[in-house]
Amino acid sequence: MRVLHLLLFMLVGCGAARVRRSRERDWAHHGASMFADLSVRELKAVRDYLHKLPELGLTDARSMPLTKNSILLIELHLPRKHDALKALDRGQAKPPREARVVVQFGNQAQPNVTEYVVSPLPLPTSHRVKTFKRNKFIPFESRPMTFVEYNHMRRILEKITTQARTLLFETSGGFSFTNCTDRCLTFTDISPRGLNVGERRSWVMLQKNVEGYFMHPIGFEVLVNHKDLDSEKWFVEKVWYNDQYFDSMEELVRKYEDGELVKIQLPEHDEEDLFSTYIPRGESNSASDIHGPKFVQPQGPRYHVDGNFIEYAGWSFAYRVRSSAGLQIFDLRFNGERIAYEVGLQEAIAFYSGDTPAAMQTKFIDSGWAMGTSTFELAPGIDCPEIATFVDLYHYYDTDKPVHYKNALCIFELNTGIPLRRHFNTNNMGGYNFYGGLENNVLVLRATSTVYNYDYIWDFIFYQNGVMESKVSATGYIHATFLTPNGLNYGTKVYNHVLGNLHTHLIHYKVDFDISGRENSFESIDLKYVNFTNPWSPNDHIVQSKLHRTQHATERSAAFRFGKKMPRYFHFYNANEKNKWGHHKGYRIQLNSHAHSVLPRGVKEEKGVTWSRYPLAVTRHKDSEASSTSMYNQNDPWDPVVSFEDYIRDNENLENQDLVAWVTVGFLHVPHSEDIPNTATPGNSVGFFLRPFNFFNEDPSLASKSTVIVRQDKAGNPVVQRWTPARVGHCVSDQPFSYNGTYALV
Repeated sequence: MRVLHLLLFMLVGCGAARVRRSRERDWAHHGASMFADLSVRELKAVRDYLHKLPELGLTDARSMPLTKNSILLIELHLPRKHDALKALDRGQAKPPREARVVVQFGNQAQPNVTEYVVSPLPLPTSHRVKTFKRNKFIPFESRPMTFVEYNHMRRILEKITTQARTLLFETSGGFSFTNCTDRCLTFTDISPRGLNVGERRSWVMLQKNVEGYFMHPIGFEVLVNHKDLDSEKWFVEKVWYNDQYFDSMEELVRKYEDGELVKIQLPEHDEEDLFSTYIPRGESNSASDIHGPKFVQPQGPRYHVDGNFIEYAGWSFAYRVRSSAGLQIFDLRFNGERIAYEVGLQEAIAFYSGDTPAAMQTKFIDSGWAMGTSTFELAPGIDCPEIATFVDLYHYYDTDKPVHYKNALCIFELNTGIPLRRHFNTNNMGGYNFYGGLENNVLVLRATSTVYNYDYIWDFIFYQNGVMESKVSATGYIHATFLTPNGLNYGTKVYNHVLGNLHTHLIHYKVDFDISGRENSFESIDLKYVNFTNPWSPNDHIVQSKLHRTQHATERSAAFRFGKKMPRYFHFYNANEKNKWGHHKGYRIQLNSHAHSVLPRGVKEEKGVTWSRYPLAVTRHKDSEASSTSMYNQNDPWDPVVSFEDYIRDNENLENQDLVAWVTVGFLHVPHSEDIPNTATPGNSVGFFLRPFNFFNEDPSLASKSTVIVRQDKAGNPVVQRWTPARVGHCVSDQPFSYNGTYALV
């Protein structure tokens, strides 16, 4: 009878677990819309609401005056975490949806940028000012460049180049900025825009406007002061030509015409000069009439997408693509149990070195260019497999209507081509005891950002064993400048008169852990040597490694600096929850990076990227510390609106707290000949893994039915045990799986 009662208890318990998991799944699904990007209807409703407020005096963003009040950005404003968790964990009502709006006030005595939170959506009726730490004021000079400002920039460049038309025509081999038909010059502008707070002056570099124009500098750069909101008052501060500086265009033209300087004479442009294009050249070793391998889904997709909610092999999460920064996921769970509340991209920077003024000034901070909006269409079969699920995105940035980006995000299952695990167990007599293997299928969530010359491929990858990988792959064109005699100190010659400038890429992520709840702690684990008397041979000693754990109780203790020795394990755990074996349930962060800091501490521009000091820093969660950076840091890094260093300055306690890990990954890129026509992805991928560390009782991928086991019967014949159909399908192979692991002398 006691056994029967125990059986009934176990059955009820299992049933309760199933009910709880189902309920948690329903709540997660129910709450996913809290994190969904704003719909077209919501974007238009926010725009219309603000335009009707007479006190704001808003006009169209694309109207030509700079002295106007206009909307720059509309995107989702995240709910407070505490409120969101009520919906996610208790099934309560979701907090109202809100919008973050950036408004540029140029038509007033004290121009500035102000952010508002507009709510509720989809029919807004109220707004409030969004504030920053230290009540930081957003200077008008820190605003991103807009379509209208670029139009005015083009106009002043037309005036400048008209003065130097002969010089530019002769220098470039027949190109000009105006009246040029098919042989035109274009330009690249450089940030930050100045050297001190309150400045707005940009170095501008001229290039031939051909395919891959990033690779075609002509040796002419000009410093334009465009701070005044009346573009007629913009002026030239400096000119650089062929490694020489001039105080004005007039001085340069006069000396050029008088023969007082060394002239550049690029060769006449040859339409067959393909070095910067994708057009194939050289001898191919692959047949052009046969396609390479393709992905198939013999019985259809094994993942489920519902709006911005995705489920796959035990994983579930919501996603968004933030216009200002890019891809994020929320409420990340495995088998219904939350691992992280938020994992998301924060920032990408590329800091350059060079010998020309444009090169030495180039310090790109990509959220200042709204890198989340540069999510252009993905090509089936190249950017994503043909079998992927493609999703359209909508952004409202520097526009008067939402912009539709077709097929800008993709979701697909991928076979990595390497087993998740396998073992061949030999019997040492020409046969085997068993072979076991599991194919490594993963789910990939992918978007891209093309920020001027560089293309970033953003991936979140979900493995069957509870591992999540965040990866960025860099491709696109290198940022090239005109080659000078001193240029090889700062890069590599990649073509005639072209220097590929060295630079460092750093990418910053936020990982808001919620491991079995919000009360988490953090430790690092490393090894130290121990030396002791051998217990079974007292005259000898044993030297070996021993685990050495360091509890990081404060934020300063958990901020690891570049250049310092790093522990090898970063372990986040819940001290109140244990697995079956008595270990604290946890996850670890494993970095895949060879990053280093971009500037020494104390350099003025470094203040705008203080997160770049740390490959890893850990803080307590605060809704007021939602992001490590801002879109204003690009054009005002000297006194940034958001300074990450403020987040750890108070040195708060980290034990049994809601913890956020801030991760920096990246690489040094010294351009080389093989970056022509542009950079390839192999070797240019970095990121990090979230890996379970005693979170489960055993590898959760044991639940996968794709496992194959082969044993030998008494006659030595292979006996295959599998839980999926023996035949995959005619599009892969019409033969059933077979395996014979015997081996013998011949």
